[in-house]
Amino acid sequence: MADPRPVGVFDSGIGGLSVLRALIERLPNEEFIYIADQARVPYGPRPIEQVRRFSEQVTEALLARGAKLVVVACNTASAAALKHLRGSYPVLFVGMEPAVKPAAETTRTGVVGVLATPATFQGELYASVVERFAQGVRVLQHAPLGLVEEIEAGRFESPETHEILERALAPMLAEGIDTVVLGCTHYPFVIPQIEAIAGPGVRVIDPSPAVAAQVGRVLEQEGLRADPVARGGVQFLTTGDPARMAEQVRVLAGVQSEVERVDL
Repeated sequence: MADPRPVGVFDSGIGGLSVLRALIERLPNEEFIYIADQARVPYGPRPIEQVRRFSEQVTEALLARGAKLVVVACNTASAAALKHLRGSYPVLFVGMEPAVKPAAETTRTGVVGVLATPATFQGELYASVVERFAQGVRVLQHAPLGLVEEIEAGRFESPETHEILERALAPMLAEGIDTVVLGCTHYPFVIPQIEAIAGPGVRVIDPSPAVAAQVGRVLEQEGLRADPVARGGVQFLTTGDPARMAEQVRVLAGVQSEVERVDL
């Protein structure tokens, strides 16, 4: 039996659109509901308990709209709340995990860099991933403060964005990294800038396709897939400015859609 209920997706802002793009490409028959908590973006500098509370509120809003699975398309929320959410709500969750494993498996120099928010680096999830998969590999990390705000504002190529990335990458490049792991769903939107600074010898890993593949596997295993001839779609909601987000969705996700305001 096909399951027409939507897949819920949330992030602190527009970063999760990088995951949503991959989900739509991989699962074109599914319905999605995307909530951007833009009134409270960024999550990264916030205390873990506060991020956990925000994640509960967004999850409850998605479940109230009938979500059959929730994608935590935010590394900070995954680090702070994923385990808690799984133990608190009767729905399946797929979260973000820094792609340290593929980086460690493919590095030639034995040195990889991770860009993520402070809350992601402080979480148990990140520490566990490094401990399990990065034995014998040097993992350098940097939290590029202000980068999420620049991306939320659409300033992908601004001097400020370039300066933030240069400050994050220069020390890692000096240490010989050959791989950069993007540990925040906002960061794929500045991959061209990262590649320009890092050079052609450095691989940049965007986890979005792997997350979309995992969502597909879970839906299949649990018998939750939509009808294969269904025409999927997306409902967008924000706690911020709907008109502004509608423009962001058009530019970043390639989707022309109205955006609804939601209060959490």
